[in-house]
Amino acid sequence: MEFFIIVLFAFVCDFDIFLCKFALDNNHRMLITHSIIPGIIITILGLIFNWTVLIISGLTYSIHIIIDTFDWGTNFFYFQKKQVGLKLLITKDEFNNISKYLSQFKRPESFFDKKYYGNVTCLITEVLIFILMILLITLFALKYFLIITIYFIFLVFHLQRHFILKKIESN
Repeated sequence: MEFFIIVLFAFVCDFDIFLCKFALDNNHRMLITHSIIPGIIITILGLIFNWTVLIISGLTYSIHIIIDTFDWGTNFFYFQKKQVGLKLLITKDEFNNISKYLSQFKRPESFFDKKYYGNVTCLITEVLIFILMILLITLFALKYFLIITIYFIFLVFHLQRHFILKKIESN
C-alpha cells in the first residue's frame, strides 16, 4: 500500500485536467495543484508525522511539477499567477500570443497536443523514462511490478485523447 501511495503522488496532480474550467485561461497548470505548494505540504506532513511514505510522496509530487516546468511551464509558486519554467515546447511569440495560436484549432488543447506529440525529443524522453521506471521497479521493488499496469491505463487515456483530438482537427 505504501508503494502505491508513493506512485500515486507522482501523477495525482494531473487529475486537475478535469478542473481546467476553473483555471486561468482553462489551463490546468495554472491551478494550485500544479504548483510546488502541495508537494511541500505533503513533505512537511511526512516530517511532522515521521512517515517516510509521505516524505517520499511529497518529493515525487514535487519532481513531477519540476519536470512539468520544462515543456509548457507551471504556476510554480501559485500566488503570482504566472507560468514559470523553460517552456521548451512553446516559442516566446506563441506564449505571448497564445489566444491567436489557440484560435487556429477547433479545440484549443489540440495546439498543445500537436506540439507535444510532434516533438521527437518528448517522445524519446517518454520512452526512456518508461524504460528507467521498469528498470528501477525490477531492481528495487520487483514484488510491485504489477503496479506498472497503472501506467498503461493512463497511457491509454492520453493516447485516446490524442487520437480524438486528431480526428476532430482533421474533420
